Amino acid sequence: MKENNLLPDLAAYLYSRSNADNGRTPSERELAEHFSVSRGQVREALAILEAMRIVERRAKSGIYLTTRQASVEAMALFAKAGVPLDPIQIYETVELRKIHEIKAAELACERATEENFARLREILNASEQQLAAGEGLWREDRDFHLEIVRATQNSVFHKVCSVYYLMGEQRLPIYFSDPERARRSHAEHIQIYEALLRRDGNLAQALMSAHLKGAESYWKGLIGGVESEAVEQA
Repeated sequence: MKENNLLPDLAAYLYSRSNADNGRTPSERELAEHFSVSRGQVREALAILEAMRIVERRAKSGIYLTTRQASVEAMALFAKAGVPLDPIQIYETVELRKIHEIKAAELACERATEENFARLREILNASEQQLAAGEGLWREDRDFHLEIVRATQNSVFHKVCSVYYLMGEQRLPIYFSDPERARRSHAEHIQIYEALLRRDGNLAQALMSAHLKGAESYWKGLIGGVESEAVEQA
C-alpha cells in the first residue's frame, strides 16, 4: 500500500473494527498484517492519528479510538476516508466556517490584489459555463470561497478554511445538484465579488453572511431529519 493512502484507510479501518464498548482497536501487528506494511509504518501512522486525537495508545493495554475528541483536521480525514461524520459536528463546523468567511470578506476588501480579483473572475466565468451546461457548481463554489480567504494574504487562515471544504467533499455535489440553488448561489457570488471590487467591507460581510445562511439552513434540515429518524426508531 502506498504511504499516502495508509492514513485515511487506517483511520477508516480503525473506526470499523473498534470495540463498540470500549473503543479498543486491533493491535499494531494485526494492522501491519492487514495493510501488508511494516509495523514501523503503522507506528508512524498511529503517531499522526494520535496527534490528531483520533486514537490513544495506552501502555500495556492497546490502541483505543477517541473520535469524540478528534480535531477538525481529523474530521476532514474521516470525510476523505468515507467514515460517517456526526451531523451535529458538521453543523458546528459550518457555523465556524461562516464566522471565518465573514471576516475573510472584510479582510479581502482591504488586502485583495489584482491577481485575486482576476482569479475570482475566472471562477465566476467557469460557474456561468457550468450553469449553461446544466452542471453543478460545487468545485466553483469551493474555489470562489477559498480565493476570498486567499485574498486575506494569510496562509494559515487559508489552511484552516480549506479543511472545512475537505469535510464537505461528499455533501457539496449533492447540495449543488439543485439547479435553482446553484443559480442563486452564483448570483450571490457576483454580488459579493462586486462588493469586494469596491472594497466595501461592510457590504461584503453582510452579503457573505446572507449567502452562508443557505448552507446553515441546509445542515439544520439534515440534522432535524436525523433526530426525527432517531425518535421514530426509539
